[in-house]
Amino acid sequence: MDTVKNDDPQDQKRDELAESLNDLFSSISAMVKSELQGTNNHLELLEKMNVRVAEEYKGFGDLASGLTVFMEQLKCKSDSFNEYVEQIDAIEKQVTEFEAVVSMLDKYTALLESRVQSAYQTKIHPPPN
Repeated sequence: MDTVKNDDPQDQKRDELAESLNDLFSSISAMVKSELQGTNNHLELLEKMNVRVAEEYKGFGDLASGLTVFMEQLKCKSDSFNEYVEQIDAIEKQVTEFEAVVSMLDKYTALLESRVQSAYQTKIHPPPN
């Protein structure tokens, strides 16, 4: 009858304390796991976003390369047109000079016409003496 009872109030308090601590640590462990899982989820999302943005920017890079090639082609065509533009400018200058000569000839012709008419009028109707 010298058996020790496990129902000693001190043992019960220790068991309750151990059980409470075990519950506390389990809860903290679950909370930490949840926080880590949330952080992990955020990192996975960021990784997917980075991959998507990298793909989009790669497309922009390809587009920019294509535009650069197109721009170089246009520049070559533009350079080939410069010769024609210079020729057109020279023709325009010649036309302007030609118009000035034609204008002078027109005035001279008008002057000659008036002299011929005057001379003709003098022959037909001589001035009275």
